[in-house]
Amino acid sequence: MVKPSSLTPQHLRHYHLSFIDQITPQINNSMVYFFNADDVTDKFNINEASDVLKKSLSQVLTHYYPLAGRLITNNLVVDCNDEGVPYVETRVRCHLSTVIGNPSPADVRKLLPYDMDEIVDTVLGVQFNVFDCGGIAVGVSLSHKIADALSYFEFIKSWAAMTRGESQPIKTHFQSSSLFPTKDLLGYDPNSHIGNHKIVGKRFVFEASVIESLRTKYSRKVIEEGLKPPSRLEVLSTFLLNRFIASTKEEGDKKKIDMVTSTVNLRTRMDPPLPEYAFGNYYWYVQMFSTLDEKGENNDDLGRQLKEEINKVDSDFIVKLRESKEWNPNREDMAKAIEKGELVPVTFTSLCRFPVYEVDFGWGNPTWTGPPTWKFKNVIVFKDTKSGGGIEAYVNLTKDDMAKFERDEELLAHVSTKGLK
Repeated sequence: MVKPSSLTPQHLRHYHLSFIDQITPQINNSMVYFFNADDVTDKFNINEASDVLKKSLSQVLTHYYPLAGRLITNNLVVDCNDEGVPYVETRVRCHLSTVIGNPSPADVRKLLPYDMDEIVDTVLGVQFNVFDCGGIAVGVSLSHKIADALSYFEFIKSWAAMTRGESQPIKTHFQSSSLFPTKDLLGYDPNSHIGNHKIVGKRFVFEASVIESLRTKYSRKVIEEGLKPPSRLEVLSTFLLNRFIASTKEEGDKKKIDMVTSTVNLRTRMDPPLPEYAFGNYYWYVQMFSTLDEKGENNDDLGRQLKEEINKVDSDFIVKLRESKEWNPNREDMAKAIEKGELVPVTFTSLCRFPVYEVDFGWGNPTWTGPPTWKFKNVIVFKDTKSGGGIEAYVNLTKDDMAKFERDEELLAHVSTKGLK
């Protein structure tokens, strides 16, 4: 257990969860950072590198004090008792290149302290992995119950800066519970649908040139109407949704409705805006129902529809969200429709433009970073490639759907075969 280098003051002993924390499933946001042996051993031997990380983790926990506490979900609070963060050291009996040559989310999971759907009371966990070649991988799991993806990466950046001995003060902002007070959810359980399906996660890489060709294909109608062309993420979302529908559709599926969900960062949409380092869950889901043409595809409207829904999440929307006493009374009906197969949700979430690679513990930025398999079906996570302007799509489907999806000929015609980009 790595404990904070100084005790948390008594008046900060209880960190209260927000409304958005309250409705967030108790899963673990996780990422693994891979570093080549030469980069690390130029600065430290392996034992020194681990000791440096533990020391700086202890120091940064004094700034991020809830992360060393214990989650008491029934009371919607973190007991900031300084019990510490589990820190595991692991020997991996293969070379780092074996894992990152053709990365598998299932392999990445083995380098993390927790499964994504493992419900634990510890808020943060770290696994320090040493490969036979001397390369290392640092796996970090942070409870989504108190932190969204941006909070995760801001914490990692702060920890890395502390490890390097940066003199700039670490900025924190722990006000989510006052900005979004908890509500009465009438017995709603956000964890009820975790792990209901056996999920297979696969990584598909799309080079910048391929994304641009898709952008041209899906821009024709909007350009004719004088509208702004769709973004990289919008066209890739459209393409992958079409391939999912085409590859998994079977006879008798006509009654199914495809629902597209995407995440929105609320920080910049609030009045006044919150800083990027505002810690907590400041995301919201927007939903829309896909409209298909006679070929069963959504060629032009998905990006436009998503933009329209996202634009509705403005400062007025957020004020209503904060002040309303009720919350989404139709959510249980929607969940039942999904379980019956009447409603097919496809969720897109993006880590693009997030500081995924801005992690320097003193031996340079990682060679590659990657997430494990998600534990929800039909979730697609986008992440920038380290260089070249491409995008990695992490697709998480049921075993049967993935077997069909990964054989789709049009999908394979667009996916890069050049390995790690």
